[in-house]
Amino acid sequence: MLPFSPDVFFALFEHYNRAIWPAQIVAYLLGLAALALAWRPMGGAGRVIAAILALGWAWNGVVYHHLFFATINFWADGFAALFIVEAALLLWTGLVRGRLAFRAGNDAFAWTGIALAVFSMVVYPLIGWLLGHGWPRAPMFGVAPCPLTIFTMGLLLVDDRPPLHLVVIPVAWSLIGGTAAWFLGVAEDLALPVAGIGGLVLILLRRRRAPASAARA
Repeated sequence: MLPFSPDVFFALFEHYNRAIWPAQIVAYLLGLAALALAWRPMGGAGRVIAAILALGWAWNGVVYHHLFFATINFWADGFAALFIVEAALLLWTGLVRGRLAFRAGNDAFAWTGIALAVFSMVVYPLIGWLLGHGWPRAPMFGVAPCPLTIFTMGLLLVDDRPPLHLVVIPVAWSLIGGTAAWFLGVAEDLALPVAGIGGLVLILLRRRRAPASAARA
């Protein structure tokens, strides 16, 4: 059982969304920029996308989990630590070491990744709106952990050979968030375990098919 009710959960999001406005618009602009760079890569695109993803994970760790979600859930600070670790891993792997290469090629892996990213930005909030918990009570892209996780798994599928250490925390959160969604009745979050487990399987397959010369830590 969860330590809060669905009404308390959605009331928290209403308070959160109003408090951080217009961060949601910035999150969408950054998400669109990441998709555009993955679709039409240019010099340094991998570093920029990694920085955008890291910013999202750090924001959700510090602002959402630590400052807001912790007021209704005693596990939130633990979740915050996981999100901050993921942000640090993205910065180290993608920005500092330049080991990420997001290129939307013409294959099933990349197309699935793009579909997941678009789902997190468009379909996810639409489902919430249709079910009666749209703005401002809805988890929004980029500033809420669940759509961010789906988006991250999508972009990792666009990478040539996704590093496994970047997948562990998103997959873990997909199971945590998916379980909570079942109890809270957040139907859009039921896509989380599908994106997490399905994305992990596809990433493992993609790594096996990648040439040995593309191997990365």
